[in-house]
Amino acid sequence: MRALADRHGRIATDLRVSLTDRCNLRCTYCMPAEGLAWLPSARILTDDEVIRLLRVAVERLGVTEIRFTGGEPLLRPGLVKIVGAAAELAPRPTLSLTTNGIGLARTAAQLRAAGLDRVNVSLDTLSPERFTELTRRKRLGDVLDGLAAAERAGMRPIKINSVLMRGINDGEAVSLLRFALDNGYELRFIEQMPLDAGHTWNRAEMVTGEEILAQLRSAFELTPDPAHRGAAPAETWLVDGGPALVGVIASVSRPFCGACDRTRLTADGAIRSCLFSTEETDLRELIRSGADDEALAGAWAGAMWAKPAGHGIDDPSFLQPSRPMSAIGG
Repeated sequence: MRALADRHGRIATDLRVSLTDRCNLRCTYCMPAEGLAWLPSARILTDDEVIRLLRVAVERLGVTEIRFTGGEPLLRPGLVKIVGAAAELAPRPTLSLTTNGIGLARTAAQLRAAGLDRVNVSLDTLSPERFTELTRRKRLGDVLDGLAAAERAGMRPIKINSVLMRGINDGEAVSLLRFALDNGYELRFIEQMPLDAGHTWNRAEMVTGEEILAQLRSAFELTPDPAHRGAAPAETWLVDGGPALVGVIASVSRPFCGACDRTRLTADGAIRSCLFSTEETDLRELIRSGADDEALAGAWAGAMWAKPAGHGIDDPSFLQPSRPMSAIGG
């Protein structure tokens, strides 16, 4: 087995797999209201192609964690099949899903039975009106139902991902944390990143991790989590002495690139060494031209060896990736 090592001494063991670029929400920080072209179906990896690449990642490249993302992964018809196949790999990887929660009430039990260990659900507001403003859809009730269904299915821990937008929901940090504490969920705030489809991100308008922590400290006592952070993207704090935790993923203001252990596979079969990569390695065409597993593993390892030291957002030469987050996978 070879490792997905890079020139800076990091080894990728956490695979993020985008299963579709489609989504049933239109969050303002991610997608335009309309007019975003979807990937043609012929370019999307088939279920069997995804499963094959998961096997290569686990059995030949040392991947130990797999997270399914999108777009919205619950829109992938073969999701349960893919999760089930991943759960049968040896050594068995930890399996998680990042979702907007719409449809989770219907599928949580099936996914758990197939082998899914846990979910991260995106939830940026508890206000129905503000939810509609942010997502351009009236679906808050469906998201809350999905969270409850995941809990009933035994997925633990259930994590919530929240992005605060200045002038929209930037005053909701405290209420979101109270909601998470009341329901036993783990909350993670994520700084808005330059990955929107319209390329309109403005750092000056981003709500920073420090601003979020200041708001939380107005209502809670936060103390640093004594547990070793490792490669986890979230810096975590004990809330009112614990055991409950809250996390902040400050990808922009406090980057953690030096400890990054992630590798990414897009829905159309491209390997990305970084969320902000401007270059990709196409495995789909290798598969469809008859490449064996060793050739796939070699191409994947080569792509990761070239991983840059950091995302470079603060560099004057930084260029936002041409793909938006919905086409890369979170």
